[in-house]
Amino acid sequence: GAGKSSLFALLTAKLQSDGGEVQMPPRWQQPGGMAEVAQEMPETGEGATDFVLAGDTPLRLAQERLAAAETSDDGHAIAEAHQAIQDAGGFDARSRAQAMLMGLGFRSEQLDAPVNSFSGGWRMRLQLARALMCPADLLLLDEPTNHLDLVALVWLEAWLQRFAGTLVVISHDREFLDAVTRVTLHVDRQTVTRYGANYSGFEEMRAERMGQQAQAFAKQQERIAHLQKFIDRFKAKATKAKQAQSRVKALARMEKLAPVLTESEFDFEFREPANLPNPMLVLDDVRCGYGSTVIVNSVNRTVLAGQRIGILGANGQGKSTLVKTIARALPALGGRITEGKGLQIGYFAQQEMDLLTEDDTPLQRMTRLAREVSPNAREQELRNFLGQFNFGGDMVHQRVGTLSGGERARLVLATIVWQRPNLLLLDEPTNHLDLATREALSIALNEFEGTVMLVSHDRALLREVCDEFWLVTRGGVQPFDGDVDDYQRWLLETSRATARGAPP
Repeated sequence: GAGKSSLFALLTAKLQSDGGEVQMPPRWQQPGGMAEVAQEMPETGEGATDFVLAGDTPLRLAQERLAAAETSDDGHAIAEAHQAIQDAGGFDARSRAQAMLMGLGFRSEQLDAPVNSFSGGWRMRLQLARALMCPADLLLLDEPTNHLDLVALVWLEAWLQRFAGTLVVISHDREFLDAVTRVTLHVDRQTVTRYGANYSGFEEMRAERMGQQAQAFAKQQERIAHLQKFIDRFKAKATKAKQAQSRVKALARMEKLAPVLTESEFDFEFREPANLPNPMLVLDDVRCGYGSTVIVNSVNRTVLAGQRIGILGANGQGKSTLVKTIARALPALGGRITEGKGLQIGYFAQQEMDLLTEDDTPLQRMTRLAREVSPNAREQELRNFLGQFNFGGDMVHQRVGTLSGGERARLVLATIVWQRPNLLLLDEPTNHLDLATREALSIALNEFEGTVMLVSHDRALLREVCDEFWLVTRGGVQPFDGDVDDYQRWLLETSRATARGAPP
């Protein structure tokens, strides 16, 4: 709500300024001079490669010129059009478009599949590829990583690092911003402040500025002390495991940036669990899947009180299926899951609407939950609680179907907190959360006394919250003895091996 998307709309002339003057280089205003990802879901039977190729505006215009020249049998115009197609890179455009699709995760057999045969997330990848196909001088990307897994995300980072034009990107992925930007524009309180650094540099510069404001800093002391307490506690007990040591470094960053992290207007905490069964869960030869289709086989793992487990694996390997099975949203297809006495699961599904009803309101959802969990809760208590998650005033009566993705995610978090779980199962909880809310979630998870099992492509969250990893791959689950950087390298090597046709 600060105005980031409005700033984009101003650059693309979808909005007019209320005052002042907008000046742009002439080349930005030429056909193909500016590119952005269309937000509407494409509905077309056109093949995927042809759909992406159409994003190359100079090439498309040159091809239209050629068609017109051939229709009028104008030899001179035909020659000029052929030259324009060559200048636009038309003779290798198809292979470039297909390489882009492969980089974004499409398989070779999908390259000419109809656009409308893909799910919504994959169609948005097609829209992204179509925008990248345009040789623009200005590229505008609004949350480009939301529908990408880690392999596609790393490919996009590398592509944008090579991009020769001007890139303006809105994103809530810290590591993505650090990789592709060198300047940060902070939109806050109707003001845009420029910082000559990537996101981490911006944080440090802003922390230094805020640290000099004594009055504001004084108000933060209690929260900073709270943050410091769990950082010190973890450092004292951290193991020698590589990811545990990576987490120590990530928490050291939080320690350094405490003034910024605790300045956020939004913060919350998970309530202390009523008990902590140990072990929480024992999975004995468990098979997970749908109907008669087994996706993950022979899972033999034990989950202990206080563990912080990150669940890793490429798309489609079964991470969500495993989490849904543990969360009781799917029945196990075989084996046995033994739950500790008093186990209370808090489950965050990848699609928030799997846990919410479109016609509900936040207050109705909390009222029903309170009847199950705490029948004596009064309406005012529920209103006050929702207020902690930024549902104030009339927002408690707003239909869930009209809430933004971030608001729905906060509502799911509110329902989880109310239940006082001792085991948190979180499947991509940050997809729709802004950076401030992601930081609040990271702090809350680190303070949580129970066990956390986390699926996420947010590398910063994995570093800060998890001290061990499980890897879901090739139909099984195994420990991964490394950190996020090791996993990223493993993913890329596996992806390359698959492309070569070698076994991963």
